Amino acid sequence: MASEDSGLQNQVVVLHTGYSREDGTAMRANCTCTLIRCRDGTNIVVDTMTAWDGELLRSLLSDQGLDVGDIHAVVCTHGHSDHIGCNYLFQEARMHLVGACASHRDLYMDHFGSEAEDEQLALDSNGEVVVQRTSGHTLSCVSVIVKNSQLGGTVGITGDLFERREDVDNESIWIGAGSEDEKKQRMERSKIAHLCDFIVPGHGPLFLISPEMRSKLKQDALSV
Repeated sequence: MASEDSGLQNQVVVLHTGYSREDGTAMRANCTCTLIRCRDGTNIVVDTMTAWDGELLRSLLSDQGLDVGDIHAVVCTHGHSDHIGCNYLFQEARMHLVGACASHRDLYMDHFGSEAEDEQLALDSNGEVVVQRTSGHTLSCVSVIVKNSQLGGTVGITGDLFERREDVDNESIWIGAGSEDEKKQRMERSKIAHLCDFIVPGHGPLFLISPEMRSKLKQDALSV
């Protein structure tokens, strides 16, 4: 692992922008896949797309000068198949996190063992990149919070807590995508929006959180 350089910032790179759309009576969807290059040298992949995307993901990492063996941790925001499909590539990673379940090979670790809603797991040595629970889409969903990012603020990589930017104004988008607890999801959406400056959603491009969005999401959370 590279030594820390306090002059650097954590790099958030969207490798693949996800999508979801109706296709007749079915749905086509793939997740947004994100690379975090922490300033202490830790490399993290968040959400690994479908099992058919292995060669694409290798190529996207290669474009960043990385191989699958250079990834130290894999985080899947939840266990749906379009978010975990290429986990198999990262057999040298020290940890795979699928939702709140952490493992390495056949060893399952007691992270998030307290069941506390505010429990966090640091992925870097500086405590600037953490995983925290954001229940709603599924009850075990997590998000990755990246402070001190190159974007000039805090980034929330949220999986399907946010489907895409448009669901801030049209909640039928995230509700229609499936929610195991709509009340919790509304509360977590507001919480993350007040914590972060940017959101990487589950199925769309990164977007900036505006004060108007924060106000809207807070009202949505208080309305239930």
